[in-house]
Amino acid sequence: MFKIEGNRLIREFDSEKLWIEPWGEDALRVRSSYTTIEDTDWALLPAREIKADITVNERDAIIVNGKIRAEIKRNGQMTFYNQKGEVLLRETENTYQLKYGGRELIPHPGSSDYRLTLRLESDPKEKLFGMGQYQQSFLNLKGCMLELTHRNSQSSVPFVMSSLGYGFLWHNPAVGRVNFNLNVTEWSAPSTKQLDYWITAGDTPAEIEESYASVTGTVPMMPDFGMGFWQCKLRYQTQEELLEVAREYKRRKLPISVIVIDFFHWTNQGDWKFDPEYWPDPEGMVQELKEMGIELMISVWPTVQTESENYQEMIEKGYLVRSDRGVRTQFQFLGQNAIFDATNPEAREYLWKKIKENYYDKGIKVFWLDEAEPEFAVYDHDIYRYHLGSSLQVGNIYPSKYSQTFYEGMAADGQTNIINLVRAAWAGSQRYGALAWSGDIHSSFEVLGIQVRAGLNMAIAGIPWWTTDIGGFHGGNPEEPSFRECIIRWFQYGVFCPVFRLHGDRSPAQKPIGTTGGGQCHSGAANEVWSYGEEAYEIFKEFLHLRERLRPYITGLMKEAHEKGTPPMRPLFYDFSDDPIAWDVEDQYMFGPDILVAPVLNEGERSRHLYLPKGAVWKNPYSGEIYEGGKQITIEAPLERIPLFLKNGVDLPIVSS
Repeated sequence: MFKIEGNRLIREFDSEKLWIEPWGEDALRVRSSYTTIEDTDWALLPAREIKADITVNERDAIIVNGKIRAEIKRNGQMTFYNQKGEVLLRETENTYQLKYGGRELIPHPGSSDYRLTLRLESDPKEKLFGMGQYQQSFLNLKGCMLELTHRNSQSSVPFVMSSLGYGFLWHNPAVGRVNFNLNVTEWSAPSTKQLDYWITAGDTPAEIEESYASVTGTVPMMPDFGMGFWQCKLRYQTQEELLEVAREYKRRKLPISVIVIDFFHWTNQGDWKFDPEYWPDPEGMVQELKEMGIELMISVWPTVQTESENYQEMIEKGYLVRSDRGVRTQFQFLGQNAIFDATNPEAREYLWKKIKENYYDKGIKVFWLDEAEPEFAVYDHDIYRYHLGSSLQVGNIYPSKYSQTFYEGMAADGQTNIINLVRAAWAGSQRYGALAWSGDIHSSFEVLGIQVRAGLNMAIAGIPWWTTDIGGFHGGNPEEPSFRECIIRWFQYGVFCPVFRLHGDRSPAQKPIGTTGGGQCHSGAANEVWSYGEEAYEIFKEFLHLRERLRPYITGLMKEAHEKGTPPMRPLFYDFSDDPIAWDVEDQYMFGPDILVAPVLNEGERSRHLYLPKGAVWKNPYSGEIYEGGKQITIEAPLERIPLFLKNGVDLPIVSS
């Protein structure tokens, strides 16, 4: 029944094979199948050799790796303990559905695929964080049902951190769901080959996060330009329009590091090149921007229009996502489109060759990987098939492979410190230089509050580079006072995000300037910092310079993210895990170890109630006033100010001299 093979504990019973083995320090990987257990490397890096302590007897088997211990009873039930002997997780024995055992793989008739369910006993008092980016108002996910799939503005990154002292990665890219119920935690996938998860124990959230990063990878070191201000709108329609905006920033002596060319600068989706009618001299444009100290980012979509010059070759070579039934139209936007198959290594090489020829060799070194979920017209995952398998089984890996396409191409050309903006991420995406953002969200205070929670859970899920469209994407008229207030508060929050980026589809819309290629798509209203009136402009200007003053501090945060996986922005409990109140605060966060940020999230609000964690003293940088930690306070928050506190008297240039 039990046996030891090398460093692996194995249980075999009937036709089930169960493997448990060390995978990183203080961590175990668990796999189970009724056929052959596969060595998949979806997100986990190869394990370095760590000697586990394994004992087997008639009644049970135990495997210990540092601070984590797994015990398997004779009946197959598994329990995980920390080094203190406290239960972290236990498989259910008799579930609420009156089924026996926590592991359930039910075969689909006539195939080697299974419907998988893992049921774990639930501690109703625990708090759960991570899991990626969901557009909901909860930071603590206990009691939530989460769809394990990507959509525009939703990224499923299935790593969860518990207040009980463990981290758990559902190492399975299948579309599915998880229910963090009060009575049982249930992970499920309707179609998969095996059960596969990773679990670690740690004494602090930082220890757990660093353990997770050690087995899935860390971000590269962020390039210096990434830490500055990124200017973007929907959408600069011509080369001259974009250059004139860049020149105006320089005339006004405003800091700017990146400017962005959004979608439909191309001839057709899938041509992956500039439309020369509107962008006649890309090399000259890049050169002028570089002379101003500005990097150019270019939008790339994975969609391939039937009229594209590359469509026929790509379909012949198997480089497009297939449809098992129905017509091969997977996305509809200004044309009928199939989608580039990022799971196919030959397709990745093909796409990079086009990108290199038409963009990279012209001096463009940072890319915006939009539509990265990918976005399907209809989310019927049983229809679509990738090189690696059906979308039901592997679909969540797509954004990671999309980022890998560009990362490997850029690295092969000798580039280091790679960063690319991407609209979705999965576990491991971070090691490919993925900067995730929260997608096409609405422009409102309510949605701003949701982003605060989403960004913090994304950070805990192991994606340290994250940002939003400052002001939201959908809507927002620069002439409306209520939206001006919203974007001011959002801009202040954006200064204290890993990347500081202004974007949005402002109203009223601007009409298309042509009927073909890059001219056929509309644009939004102006979205530069001087577009919102004099009061907003003066506030924006001060915060642009504040971000510049903080760049040495931010560089240190990015070094920690690169070396250890430490997220630059994180919930209060990450730094103050001994303070029980810190685990309940959802609308404040730490930006690095020294800055507490309490963004204003309600229209008309000019004061802010907040909590200062115990274990530190806190300085209001505007007034110089000192507060003891462990207190709830209310402070003034005029429109030109975001509430901030500095830990233990650290000296940072919040207020300009």
